[in-house]
Amino acid sequence: MTSLASTIVEEIKPIGHASIPAKVGLALVLAALADWLFYGQRIGLSLTLFAIVLAGVSTLFNHAALDLRRALIGSAVLVAGLVPVIEELNTLSFLILIASLAIALLLVTNPETTGLADRARALRNLVLLGPFRFFLDAPQAFNASALTRGIAHWLLPAALSTVFVALFAAANPVIEQWVFQLNPKLIQQYVSVPRVLFWGLMLALVWPFIHVRWRRKTNVTTAVADGPVPPQLPPLVSVEFLGPSTILRSLILFNLLFAAQSILDGIYLWGHVALPDNLTYAGYAHRGAYPLIVTALLAAAFVLVAMRPGGPAENSKVIRPLVYLWVGQNVLLVASSILRLDLYVDIYMLTYWRIAAFIWMGLVALGLILIVTRIALNRSNQWLVGVNLIALAIVLYGCSLVNFDAFIADYNVSHSREASGKGLQIDINYLLTLGPQALPAIDKAILLRSGNPESCLVSRRDRLVEQQRRDLAWRSWGFRSWRLQRRLDAQAKDQSGNPPAG
Repeated sequence: MTSLASTIVEEIKPIGHASIPAKVGLALVLAALADWLFYGQRIGLSLTLFAIVLAGVSTLFNHAALDLRRALIGSAVLVAGLVPVIEELNTLSFLILIASLAIALLLVTNPETTGLADRARALRNLVLLGPFRFFLDAPQAFNASALTRGIAHWLLPAALSTVFVALFAAANPVIEQWVFQLNPKLIQQYVSVPRVLFWGLMLALVWPFIHVRWRRKTNVTTAVADGPVPPQLPPLVSVEFLGPSTILRSLILFNLLFAAQSILDGIYLWGHVALPDNLTYAGYAHRGAYPLIVTALLAAAFVLVAMRPGGPAENSKVIRPLVYLWVGQNVLLVASSILRLDLYVDIYMLTYWRIAAFIWMGLVALGLILIVTRIALNRSNQWLVGVNLIALAIVLYGCSLVNFDAFIADYNVSHSREASGKGLQIDINYLLTLGPQALPAIDKAILLRSGNPESCLVSRRDRLVEQQRRDLAWRSWGFRSWRLQRRLDAQAKDQSGNPPAG
């Protein structure tokens, strides 16, 4: 026999379904923001900025309870509360801002409270009891199930973010300085009892806006059964190591990290803004092209795995734009790498390895664009591999037709200090290692050098000339060698036809 009893109970219910660990983490971020904005600083516009961020975070975690009409009314209340603070921060404007934040939160997240008395009671509980709830709710972040889910969701994003930060530090001396400032000995200089108390106060104040809970009356139906009720099985933690939640967290972190690197490159590399103390522009520009390419390759690998065809994240309307944004930042990263290498070559001359790096960077950028194309067109990874192989084949075929020996030699001579007045002196020994195709550039370099050429240099050049003549034999004949010989013959004819005056 089963009897049903309906009772009215008053309980506290949270709004939204975000996990406690994530909320605690974001509360710490807000406390850090408050530390940067307020601690030891004069407060003014910073309070307005913090209130806007707090309202945005509250909306993010409580979007399930949002209604367009109530959201518009709450936004209007918040804007009205911000106006006096923007005009001037004083005791009255501060209290108005606090009241507007509380009222906006009530209107947006508690539609069941309609009467004036109920609303006043809810606001009283928010102001008097809300700040103390953080110290009761935060320990829930450390229960086994939530902790396991939190670790599984954040392990991959945190690990890859650490790798990206290390690569950025290797490529960017500004980020390297930031990482150095994370030294525990340096952090201890900023930790004090007043600061710890300030953080505790800020956590208590922001928590009611992140983890919203209102007292409300609900009907609870209690079922009483005659027979024994079997015990509930403990919940199983089912976590996808690379599921949508992990991918979303990863993309948010990665976009923020890459945005920092892109902004720094935009300021210092592209914008030529003065660098911080103890840093030179040459050191910033000529460092880290290769670590940035490794970063882009890791990013491409992650996107391929995360956005695999048929995967849970492929059709997500939230994840897709983040992927496009991140790939776009990676393309910008490759462009910065190419600019860094170009600036490096402009000073330290051209070599085969540096040409290969230019080509490789171009292929990486093309590969990133093709990844976005695959995702947008819903193509398979097999299609992506095929298109990349075609692009690689075209590039290799084109490279086979380019006379890199002559190109490198001509570039190095024309950009040398002897020819242009800047850069390094001609490395004649390197030119001689390029073979007969470098002979025209070597002859030009000899003319640019003051005084008579050394006998050893002349003998080594003559050996290249002899090698070139042997290459014209029918067994070793090549069209490139034939063109070179015609050029050398024309050059010798011009010199014999124009004897020196006197």
